[in-house]
Amino acid sequence: MGKILVVDDEKFITKSLKQHLEKEGHEILTADSGEAGLEIFQTDVPDIIILDLRMPGMGGMETLEAIRKINNEAIVIIITAHGDIETAVAAIKSGAYDFVEKPFELDRISFLIKKGMETIHLKREVSYFREEKYDTYNFQNIIGESATMKEVLTLSRKVALSDANTILIQGESGTGKSLLARAIHYHSQRSSDPFVEVTCTAIPEALIESELFGYEKGAFTDAKTSKKGLFEVASGGTIYLDEIGDIKLSTQSKLLRALEEKTFKRVGGLRDVRVNVRIIATTNKKDLEDAVRDGSFRADLYYRLKVFPIFLPPLRERKEDIIPLAMHYIKKFNKEFRKEVKTISPETKSLLVNYPWYGNARELRNIIERVCILEDTEIILPEHLPSELLHYTTSEAGGEPSIDLPNEGLSLKNVEKELVVQALQKADNNQTKAARLLGISRDALRYKMHKFGLL
Repeated sequence: MGKILVVDDEKFITKSLKQHLEKEGHEILTADSGEAGLEIFQTDVPDIIILDLRMPGMGGMETLEAIRKINNEAIVIIITAHGDIETAVAAIKSGAYDFVEKPFELDRISFLIKKGMETIHLKREVSYFREEKYDTYNFQNIIGESATMKEVLTLSRKVALSDANTILIQGESGTGKSLLARAIHYHSQRSSDPFVEVTCTAIPEALIESELFGYEKGAFTDAKTSKKGLFEVASGGTIYLDEIGDIKLSTQSKLLRALEEKTFKRVGGLRDVRVNVRIIATTNKKDLEDAVRDGSFRADLYYRLKVFPIFLPPLRERKEDIIPLAMHYIKKFNKEFRKEVKTISPETKSLLVNYPWYGNARELRNIIERVCILEDTEIILPEHLPSELLHYTTSEAGGEPSIDLPNEGLSLKNVEKELVVQALQKADNNQTKAARLLGISRDALRYKMHKFGLL
């Protein structure tokens, strides 16, 4: 139910509407002049205003204009006298929601209020959805303490607010290309229009052209009706082409035309379709450049997309971001799984920072999520990490010192035992620390200790 303001100088009408609408559960406010109605509108903020056009002093049209200046989305239902339809139509053009003609049926008023309340609820849901999307895909959620990432985010914010129609985001899988694309959209002037995602690798090659550009009735056997393509669906907003390098050459030519002329033809169509859409394309940098060299991707399309290139560096090249990113994920999963992880131990931080993260931020996110699900702890310790991190050794990182084998040879078993003993001594018999020094898991260390009679 809503709060309704009735503005009419005829007491019989205000009284009748108040009695009728209160029975339906609405809260009713009344005013006998435009001036009084405007004052109530500013202080009580009603959902819907029922406004008479003909009143002494401030008339209905003047009151409507004043209301719209305060709130351009206010829902105003006009009451007009018989034969004054032209003025009512002018009121609709000035932003009134609808009108009723005197004498009116109370049920007609109820119907219009019901429609108006549905419109209000829909607008509130849309507003909530947009705010939620804005919060979710906020630049603040893209963690970047490194100088490289700060440059990326600065550029991305500028591009988001610009009129740039083509943006190419390059980077390895898992670096956050999709998140960055959404942040650019939801911080642009296009944020209230669609964001349409197209995973090019997920659409069969034979269907990608019709999916992107649509088709006309009869274009092929199953085309019983015409269908809009995703470019038309995204018009006014952003179309996000993930892994654009997988689009076949024949479709690339249409895509190039859509970029340059903002027009294309549907499959089987003769008429040009014009759209206003921003394209954000993503790809693995090396793959796309290789495709240009071998002729499987058009060079002119590549350079047209590359007007605003953004390169997301891999996580292993921005080690300063690893721990802040891990803490960001801990905060997220604490809330999601009702956990209370507070920090990461220094030993664990060292393991995280020195790991190469070939799966980038996505791999780090998955590991933190797994730890938060499986462990009830306030501090993430090395033993909470999966084996692939614990088994990652300095030799894999290219940092293991070389050992010269003496001419007389040596006992590998004795060398291994001596290394285990030294590791335990350096770690004050802390098995977790000793295992980390040796680049093996704690379980693997315990096996060797048992093997050498050290337990």
